[in-house]
Amino acid sequence: MADLKDLLQNADWKTEKHVPVIEAPDKINKGEPVKVTVSVGKQVAHPNTTEHHIRWIEVYFLGQGEKFPYQLGRFEFSSHGESAQGPNTSTIFTQPEVLLTFKTEKSGTILAVAYCNIHGLWKNAKEIQVE
Repeated sequence: MADLKDLLQNADWKTEKHVPVIEAPDKINKGEPVKVTVSVGKQVAHPNTTEHHIRWIEVYFLGQGEKFPYQLGRFEFSSHGESAQGPNTSTIFTQPEVLLTFKTEKSGTILAVAYCNIHGLWKNAKEIQVE
C-alpha cells in the first residue's frame, strides 16, 4: 500500500515547473500579519491547458514544537481553457498563484503542496523566524 509521504515530490523550483514557490520574509515580528505568496511555475512556466494544469494549492504552518500543522488555506483553480465548445476553446485561464496573510507568535515552517493533474503532488517548505 502506498504511503502519502512517498507520493510527495520535491525539486528545485528554479528548474522544475511543478514545485510550489513560497515567498515570505525570513523573519517576522511576533503577532504581526505576514504576507505569503505561493505560486507554481515562477521560473519555468507550467502549462495551463484543459489537459495539463495545476488543480489546487494547499498551504500549512507548522509551529516550532507543534505536533500537527495548521491549514492556512486550500485554493482551487477551476478554469483551464475548457468550455461547452470543447477543450482549450475558452479565453479564461486561472493562474496557480495565491496570496494569504496570517499571524503567529512562534517560529516555524510554511509548507505548500500543489497538485498537477498529470504529474501528481509536489511540495516545498520555508522556515520563518519570529523575533
